[in-house]
Amino acid sequence: MALPETAFFDTVIIGGGSAGCVLANRLSADPRHRVLLVEAGADTPPGAVPAAIADAYPMGLFHGDRFIWPGLTAFTTRRADGTRGKRAYEQGRIMGGGSSINVQSANRGLPRDYDEWAELGAAGWAWADVLPYFRRLERDLDFDGPLHGRDGPIPIRRILPPHWPAFAEAATTAFASGGLPRRLDQNGECEDGVFPTAFNAENGQRVSTAVAYLDPATRARPNLAIWPRTQLLRLFLEGTRANGVELERDGERLRVSAGRVAVTAGALQTPAILMRAGIGDGAALAALGIPVAVHRPGVGQNLRDHPALTFCQYLPRHLRLPAPHRRAGFAALRFSSGIDGGEASDLYATASARAGWHGLGRRLALYFLWCNRPKSSGRVRLVSPDPAIYPEADLDLLSNPSDLARMMAGVRTLLPLLASEALNPDPGDLFPAAFSPFIKRLSRVSRANALVTAGLGALLDVPAALRQPALRRFLSQGASLAEIVGDEARLEAFVRGHVFGVWHASGTCRMGDAADPQAVVDPQGRVIGTDNIHVADASVMPRLPTANTNIPVIMIAEKIADHLAGRL
Repeated sequence: MALPETAFFDTVIIGGGSAGCVLANRLSADPRHRVLLVEAGADTPPGAVPAAIADAYPMGLFHGDRFIWPGLTAFTTRRADGTRGKRAYEQGRIMGGGSSINVQSANRGLPRDYDEWAELGAAGWAWADVLPYFRRLERDLDFDGPLHGRDGPIPIRRILPPHWPAFAEAATTAFASGGLPRRLDQNGECEDGVFPTAFNAENGQRVSTAVAYLDPATRARPNLAIWPRTQLLRLFLEGTRANGVELERDGERLRVSAGRVAVTAGALQTPAILMRAGIGDGAALAALGIPVAVHRPGVGQNLRDHPALTFCQYLPRHLRLPAPHRRAGFAALRFSSGIDGGEASDLYATASARAGWHGLGRRLALYFLWCNRPKSSGRVRLVSPDPAIYPEADLDLLSNPSDLARMMAGVRTLLPLLASEALNPDPGDLFPAAFSPFIKRLSRVSRANALVTAGLGALLDVPAALRQPALRRFLSQGASLAEIVGDEARLEAFVRGHVFGVWHASGTCRMGDAADPQAVVDPQGRVIGTDNIHVADASVMPRLPTANTNIPVIMIAEKIADHLAGRL
């Protein structure tokens, strides 16, 4: 039976995340160009942004599956016994995507990251080429000058002295005790150091791309259609040209004709969309019964994420934030491993004064450590042509021995800094943490969890001789960090057993020269071998930047929007 056809759009954008909202804004600025933005999750229009999304503290992850793709998982690393770690992978399914649920970090990375992209075949993506787009997207509230934008839709700010709470000064002092200098602008000073974290929030509210780019004036454009809660089922290809999409909306299947399709569904979903359309490794597609339209073996390869570890620390009362203080992250440490095979600025750590929204989390500091320059890569593999079945994502973290060595070096460097007079000098109050299924259930926002965590939090305020055994038993599976760090074999096993991705999946449709068989899109964002299919999200990154990925993704979308609009 033929599908009902609704309309023709010049550009159909698949995915209303960090990148999709940017494309919708920039392309619909031409009133002659009809644009459709398709998002599987709910919309967050002005005046109706859910409180959990608007909160400057990242509350979205604490609401179960409401704002994420339910049941999405990823393999993390291969353990010493040959088994693979696996965990939930929280990818946003909400207008604004990751920018609506992430921690709002707004760091760009370093010039060398983008110069390397150009060296890897992404001509026109060196630092000098991308800086104008970083400036275009941002409205920096703290710094001016040639490195910063002042008029963009994304506000970027830091909590600077003298407006620091006690924890901000304590964390900065602890990080700086390793000898690195204090700096103020992680987006303007490219050396190692201790920085106030930059973030995209204003007046105590998150500013996602759904807020910044889909503002009331943009939404009022008659040539822009926004369809939330709409699922892509397939791309229609005629030869190497996409002429439409099949969607499911309000329980009805329909066909929309398209002049071109831009896929911005993220590094796990975008390659799956291409593979289901017959774009990918020909043999793998044929094995699933999918007719091959374009043989591009790089689709789904080069999956990268920053391998990360988390630690918690019991906070003395004077360092805790009051509940109304929503912003909890204050300090970042960019540093170098110094190991053979390492690179400058290849490690990163952050400090937050709150490990959760509840009474337990308010008594604990949370520290992230990750490898800024991972050499390991994994893959996304299609297991079924059915769009209801997720692809298999294997991050394969630490598969390159250098990443393991650097993470071990990072643990050895970081932990002595944290067990300091500035924070809490008792190493027994520092323990490994994980967003385990138990902690995830406990962190879900509910009255019952508020009561339970209030009681558990109160129990932490007992003498250390009683508190520390409980921390080790219930929150860190009996591990003592002092014992772990002092034993090389135990440290390696600890890193392998606890490492996970930090929601920076990228690279699976990497940008490069059309002659490179592993490249998937050309430097204009067009899928190589197709006429009118484009990608403009984290999947096009040739290599991860030395940064969180949200601001670089917005930059990518800004630049590819110029290509699509014929301005480049």
